[in-house]
Amino acid sequence: MSSVRPLFVVAGVGNGAGTGASAARLFAQKGYKVALISRGQESLNKLAEELSQHGGEAAGFPVQDYSPNSIRAAFAAIRSHFSPSSSPLRVALFNAGHGVWKPFLEITDEELHNSLDINVAAAFAFSREVITDFLKLEFEDPSEGGQGGVRKRGTLLFTGATASIRGNVTTSAFAAGKHGLRGLSQSLAKEFGKKNIHVAHSIIDGVILTDRTRTRVNNPEWETNVDGRLDSNSIAKAYLDLVRQDSSAWTWEIDLRPAHEKW
Repeated sequence: MSSVRPLFVVAGVGNGAGTGASAARLFAQKGYKVALISRGQESLNKLAEELSQHGGEAAGFPVQDYSPNSIRAAFAAIRSHFSPSSSPLRVALFNAGHGVWKPFLEITDEELHNSLDINVAAAFAFSREVITDFLKLEFEDPSEGGQGGVRKRGTLLFTGATASIRGNVTTSAFAAGKHGLRGLSQSLAKEFGKKNIHVAHSIIDGVILTDRTRTRVNNPEWETNVDGRLDSNSIAKAYLDLVRQDSSAWTWEIDLRPAHEKW
């Protein structure tokens, strides 16, 4: 067996119940080493320990915030922990986000800055670190055990939202940030596809079942209705499908919603 195994990096795993954590679990199951970037060291340690107990190799890299300096520091720590020679970065997911749902005239300067700082500036810094590492790599070798294929250097994924493509009465700050993220991802896809780097953006059009939404919705019927809400494990499977696409047919953008979602 090769001593080289691919690395999966995800920014934004929350309390371990959402999309980022589900993606980390799935890619760990597929043989990837996993680097977790998020705020909240306790949740990171808990998820990393869970992945390790199930045969994976994972480590958490907590950040105080999602400023560019914090992102750069996290990647420096990742490169120190996971040697690029034996753990080449092949898949990265930017899943962090900041939502503001308020009437336009009630939104503060700080709330607007937070939306733009996390949804755009942090994504920009994350992408710069990821693409810099991708460009140092040759095409993926099957002996690594990854899922990307022989004509790909790496895959960079972004989690978007309905607000990525349309605004609404209380989403002016959130939509501004998510539109920026979508524009960034499209620009990177066009610029670096020529280098065999796959960039993809996912529009999450619906409510994901998590601990937080379970409490907020407070409706057992909604929880059990698989046609009425998104499952983070299914989103993770869609992300893996993107990674598996070969270079003759790449997707830049997908939209994911439950069957009964109004759209």
